Amino acid sequence: MKLVECVPNFSEGRRPEVVAAIREAIAAVEGVLIFDVSSDVSHNRTVITFVAPIERAVDAAFAGIEAARDNIDLTVHQGEHPRMGAADVVPFVPLEGTTMEDCVGLARTLGERVGRVLEIPVYLYERAAARPSRENLADVRRGEFEGIRDDIATNPAREPDYGPSRVHPTAGAIAIGARPFLVAYNVYLGDRSNIEVAKRVAKAVRGSSGGLRHVKGLGLEVDAQAQVSMNLVDTEKTPLHRAFDMVKMEAAASGVATTWSEIVGLVPERVLFEAAARYLQLDRFTPDQVLEHKLREATTGGLSLAGFVAAVASSTPAPGGGSVAALAGALAAALAQMVAGLTAGRKKYAAVDAEMKDIALRAADASRTLFSLIERDAASYGAVSDSYKMPRDNEAATDARAKAITTALLGASEVPLETARACATVAKLAELVAEKGNTNAVSDAGVAALLAEAGCKAASYNVRINVAALTDKSLGHTLVEEAEALVATASLHAANTIQAVERAIGV
Repeated sequence: MKLVECVPNFSEGRRPEVVAAIREAIAAVEGVLIFDVSSDVSHNRTVITFVAPIERAVDAAFAGIEAARDNIDLTVHQGEHPRMGAADVVPFVPLEGTTMEDCVGLARTLGERVGRVLEIPVYLYERAAARPSRENLADVRRGEFEGIRDDIATNPAREPDYGPSRVHPTAGAIAIGARPFLVAYNVYLGDRSNIEVAKRVAKAVRGSSGGLRHVKGLGLEVDAQAQVSMNLVDTEKTPLHRAFDMVKMEAAASGVATTWSEIVGLVPERVLFEAAARYLQLDRFTPDQVLEHKLREATTGGLSLAGFVAAVASSTPAPGGGSVAALAGALAAALAQMVAGLTAGRKKYAAVDAEMKDIALRAADASRTLFSLIERDAASYGAVSDSYKMPRDNEAATDARAKAITTALLGASEVPLETARACATVAKLAELVAEKGNTNAVSDAGVAALLAEAGCKAASYNVRINVAALTDKSLGHTLVEEAEALVATASLHAANTIQAVERAIGV
C-alpha cells in the first residue's frame, strides 16, 4: 500500500469544538490515520498530521478544508501566525513507497477540486508550484488574507492557479503543495521583553536573510514569551541541532539565553538521533545501535516492498535492474511454493505428495537466496562505483585503481549470475507444479514461470553489461556463456509451463 502524509494548517487554535469538527471530518475518510493534532492559542492555529492511502489522501484533505470553510471566519480571526485562509496551508509529503511526483499530482488534483467545488482560490507552492515565484510559501502568503483580498482581482501576480480571482469572503485563499518532511521547531528566549531579540535572531537564522538555507524563521510573542518560530524544510541539509546552535549563538550575542524549545507535530527519529549524537559527542554512531531499530528490522524483514519500489523509482542508480531481477525471481519462487502447498496433503494429488513437499522446500530455499541477492546486487554496484573514484595521482595508484575496477566488475557480474542460476531453478519448479500440481492454481504456476524467465533474462543483462565494461573482456567470457545458457534453460521451462497452463485452462 502506498501511503502519503498530509499536514494541513488551520487558522483556529482557540475553539476546541472547531478543531474537533475538522479532525473528525478528516478521520471519517476510510483508511485515514490521524497521527497528531497540535493547537497553539497564541498563534490561533492548529496543525493536523494524518497519513492515508494515496487514493484517499485528496478526499481526506478536502474534507478538512470544507470543514474549515464552514467553521472559520477570517474576518474576525486574530493570531500571531501569518495566515491567508481558514485552511491555510495543505502540503503532501511522500512516505515510504510514495514519490514526490505522486504528491505533486495529489496537490494539483486537490487544488482543482477545492477551486471548483468550494470556490476558494488556490495557490500551488513548493514542489507543486506552477510558477517559480510561488515555490516559497512566504512569497505566496505575503500580505495575508487582507492584502490578498484587496489585490487578487487587479494584480496578475495574484492570479490563483485554481478557483476564482477573488478570496472566499470568510475562508480566504489556500496554499496547496508538495514538499519533503518539514520539522516545525520553536526556541524560546525568555519573557516578552526579549521579543526584539527574537526578531533579530529569526532574521539571522532564516535562509531568506542570508542565514541557514533550509530554515524559515519568525520572531513572535507567544504566551508572554519571546519565541523564534522556525520551519526546517530539509533536515538532511540543515539538521535540527545546527538551527538550535545558531539561535543560541545569535541570542547570546545580545546577552539573552535560550530557555527551552519545542517540536510542533511529528519528527523523524533520525533527526533526534543526529541531535543526540552531536551533543553527546558520540563517535561513529549509527541507527543500527538503537534497540528498537533492530527489532523493527528483524520483525519486518528490513525495507518494505513499497519502500523498495520507491527506492528503485528514485534518481539513485541502486537498487536497479539487478535487484529487480532478484525480486522477480523471489516472487516466482514464492508462487511455486504456494502451488506446491496447495497440492500437498490433498487426496486427489496423493501420488505427488512427497514431490510437492520437496518442491515447496526447494522453492523456499530459492526464495531466500534470491531475496538476499536483492541487497547483494545493490552492494556490488556500490563496489564498482567506489573503484572508479579511486585516485590516479601516479602510476602505482592508477594501476591499483585498474585492478580494483576489474575485481569490482567481475564481482558485479557474478552476483547477477547467481540470480540467473536461481531463476532458472525456479522456472523448472514452476514447470513441475504446472504439470503435476493443483489445477485450480495452474495460472499461478504460469505467472511464476514468466517471472522466473524475466528474472533470468534481466540478470543476464547485468552480467553482460558488467563484462562489457572490462578492459580485458576475456576474463568474463565464461560468465557470459553460462548466463546465456541459463536464459535458454529458463525460457524452455517457461514455454513448457505456458503449454501446461493453456491445456488446463482450455478456453
